[in-house]
Amino acid sequence: MADEKFNFAKQRLGEVMESTIMLVDDEPVMLDIVQALLEESGYQHFVAVENSTDAMSKMEASNPDIMLLDLDMPELDGFQVLEQVRNHKKFSHLPVIILTSAEDAASKLKALELGATDFLSKPVDPSELGLRVRNTLSAKAYRDQLAYYDSLTGLPNRNLFLDRLFWSMENAKRTGTQLVLLDIGLDRFRKIYETLGMSAGDSMLQDVALRLQKVIRTSDLISHGQGRGSQENVARISGEEFSVVLSGVSQLDRTSMICKRIIEEVEKPLEFKGREYYLSAGVGMSVYPDDGEDVESLVKYASAAREHAKVQGAGKYLFYSGEMNAQALTVINMEAELKNALKNNEFELVYQPKVDGSTGRTVGVESLIRWNHPQRGRVAPFEFISVAESTGLIVSIGNWVLKEACSQMSHLHGLGYDDLTVSVNVAALQFEDEGFKASIVSALDQSGLNPESLILEITESTLMGDVDRIVDLMEEVIELGVSFSVDDFGTGYSSLSYLKRFPISELKIDRSFLLGISTEDDDRSIVQAIITLAHSLNQRVVAEGVEEKIQLEFLQQNGCDVIQGYYFSKPLETRGLIDYLA
Repeated sequence: MADEKFNFAKQRLGEVMESTIMLVDDEPVMLDIVQALLEESGYQHFVAVENSTDAMSKMEASNPDIMLLDLDMPELDGFQVLEQVRNHKKFSHLPVIILTSAEDAASKLKALELGATDFLSKPVDPSELGLRVRNTLSAKAYRDQLAYYDSLTGLPNRNLFLDRLFWSMENAKRTGTQLVLLDIGLDRFRKIYETLGMSAGDSMLQDVALRLQKVIRTSDLISHGQGRGSQENVARISGEEFSVVLSGVSQLDRTSMICKRIIEEVEKPLEFKGREYYLSAGVGMSVYPDDGEDVESLVKYASAAREHAKVQGAGKYLFYSGEMNAQALTVINMEAELKNALKNNEFELVYQPKVDGSTGRTVGVESLIRWNHPQRGRVAPFEFISVAESTGLIVSIGNWVLKEACSQMSHLHGLGYDDLTVSVNVAALQFEDEGFKASIVSALDQSGLNPESLILEITESTLMGDVDRIVDLMEEVIELGVSFSVDDFGTGYSSLSYLKRFPISELKIDRSFLLGISTEDDDRSIVQAIITLAHSLNQRVVAEGVEEKIQLEFLQQNGCDVIQGYYFSKPLETRGLIDYLA
């Protein structure tokens, strides 16, 4: 991997030979001679301009890296062209080497005052020409590296990227084509820095940068007509945020394919010091000119789309739409309402019974949160959980659920149902929170609940990250007497190695596999395999979402340990649960 990392100096020197050289001279023979001499030195990309009045338009279209400019030309002389170049926002610092047969000091002084970089006398000496051009381009590359490129990844930084975006939009305007801006954010990347340290985080960012360039390089959606490689289309905007410009896009639905490939590349294991770690990414997209006709709008809308994708969950991508402003406002308002809901005790728990697969006896319950909104009535979890997660409120809400579930289960034990367990869903942010273990200890101490009656349900994605740290935390919690269950098993990052490494007591088969039990051989085979696998690892198997008798019979025939779903009961409030158990 070390060989793949960026050697910035070599990289920039290599790109010198890929530079675009603009030649401005009213003598066609001189244009041919200079270009031929530079071709012998290895340069390949040229823009030859015979009519000086065309210089600026061709410059904007070709985006050269250096200009070789004659002084004595009709209509617009070299001084006037040079003045236009220096007054141009984008090309004010473009290296300009003056080619002139004039020997008078006044002409050279005037050119210097206008911003000339260097001089070459006509007729040009081949070796001197090659040396001056190479040195000038090398100096430019070094300055550009310092000013416009990210020192960690070698990608363009925010300043250069915004400039490139502006000119890409200008080109799209001239050609009547579309342009798509991608805003890519790494999910929960800060945890890498906090738990593994800066060197691990930097190494992973470099790997991500390489992967993004790989995806863009192999894409046929990108226009490479300006001599720029894939690296120039990708930028590192901030710590864990990248941006990509897709120029020359003909079909927006194919842009989705790029996003999928980006997400797939990011989700592949990242290696650091012999261990594997996992990241995920969210992508937001805005389209020129549909979503905005200026840089600020396009950037803002792509960022809004990424934030909205983040709310939808890890590994999502979304196009911007006008509705997102209204949705963003809804999120802001709901965040304030959720804070008040905690203060005003607007949340409550309901419980869905879990039944022994062989005896039919109720052995436990899963606690599920509900929100009794003072104006809107009962709000379904899918309407507010994603907002709670995106705003970080899920930690406080999760801790409330934990305490309430333990308290109410302790009450049920006091009524004689002391063999029941209670399962509590734990969000990824709650699991990662520094006070996670302390919140469990507090809930158990305050309720007096036997720790062996508490099961914490986590998703497979929660287990992605620093495996050793996660295992250590789980083992610390297990020492309290609490056990872990993996929810929605089979839909995430399932692998035998993870099941072996993590101290898991229970697997919950995702309900999507149960829907096809009566008709789909594949679903039946998957469920059978999960049950067999879990039992071989001494883990219980829970099937959720059971609604039909044929599902129940299949699960019982295959030895599923615990079953829950509407076939037995809908989620019940505490009073209804007591009646159900009686």
